[in-house]
Amino acid sequence: MATYLNLIEIIISIGLILFVLLQSKGAGFSGTFSTDTSIFRTRRGVEKTLFQFTLVLAGLFVVISIISVLATG
Repeated sequence: MATYLNLIEIIISIGLILFVLLQSKGAGFSGTFSTDTSIFRTRRGVEKTLFQFTLVLAGLFVVISIISVLATG
């Protein structure tokens, strides 16, 4: 069972990495050091869906990690 949990954890982590990279694609490197905070932008459409799915994957990763530790210990 621990092998299956580890495999699921690897798959979720790869998906999580991909979704985080897809989100940061539009930000660019120059946006990292920007000091202009007066612009408020809401997420819409595909960007909102990517953000929500990233949160779900992060939650699943944490849960599977805890279950994996408890199953092996």
